[in-house]
Amino acid sequence: MPDGRRKSIQLSPPCRIRQLTSACHKINYQTGYRVLPVANHQDETRTAYDGVVELYASLFADRLETQPFSRAMIGTFAELVRATGNPRAADVGCGPGHLTAMLHELGLDAFGLDLAPGMVDHARRAHPALSFQEARMESLPIENGALGGVLAHYSMIHTPPRELPELLAEQARVLAPNGLLLVSFFGTDGQEPVRFNHKVAPAYSWPADSLAELLGDAGLDPFARLLHDPASERGFLDAHLLARRP
Repeated sequence: MPDGRRKSIQLSPPCRIRQLTSACHKINYQTGYRVLPVANHQDETRTAYDGVVELYASLFADRLETQPFSRAMIGTFAELVRATGNPRAADVGCGPGHLTAMLHELGLDAFGLDLAPGMVDHARRAHPALSFQEARMESLPIENGALGGVLAHYSMIHTPPRELPELLAEQARVLAPNGLLLVSFFGTDGQEPVRFNHKVAPAYSWPADSLAELLGDAGLDPFARLLHDPASERGFLDAHLLARRP
C-alpha cells in the first residue's frame, strides 16, 4: 500500500471522485472537437471504465469498510448460497475484483465477469488465485442452472430500462433451483426509473417495487430487501434486493 506522501493517497474522497469524472470525460473535451457517439450503451460503458481502471480500483477497494449495510447483505447472500450446497457463484460486473475476493473469503467458489477488458486484467493481477473473464451480462458464458449464486453489485445500473428484463432473465437462467441473486442498485422513492449522469457512464435509479416486479417476471422470487439512505450528496438510496430461483 503506498504511503501517505503519495499524491493518490492525499486526495480526499470527493476530490478523487471529481478526478474520476474528469478522467471518464476527457475524451470528449481534450481536443475541442465533437466526438462521434459510440455504438451503444455497452460500448460507452466499456470505454469509460477502461479509461479509469486504476483510479476506480483505488477509490473502491476499501469502500465496503464504510458500508455496513452492503457488507451485511453480501454476507447474508454468501451464507444462503453456501446453504444450497452449491457454492459456485458469479460476481457479474466484477470490476477490479475486490468483491469476488470477498465472496471467496466468505466460503464461495467465486469467479468474476466484466464487460471491460481493462477491469478484467486488473482483477487478474490483483487476485491471481481467482478466475476472471470478459463477458456481457446479457449473454453469460455459463451453462443453464450451474450456479448457486449471482452477485450484481451496482453492475446493472447502466442498463436502460427496456433492456433490463432480458438481463435479469439471463441471471435467472444460470441459477440452479434455490440459487440466489443479489442485486444492488441506486434506489428512488419515485414510481419510475430515473436516468442520471453517473460519474463514469449514464445510469438509472430504480424504485425497489418496480425492480422486484421485474425479478418476478424473470422467474425469480424476491424475498428480502434493504433500502438505506447513505446521507450523501447523491440523492439516491442504497438499495439491495435478494431473490431466489424456485
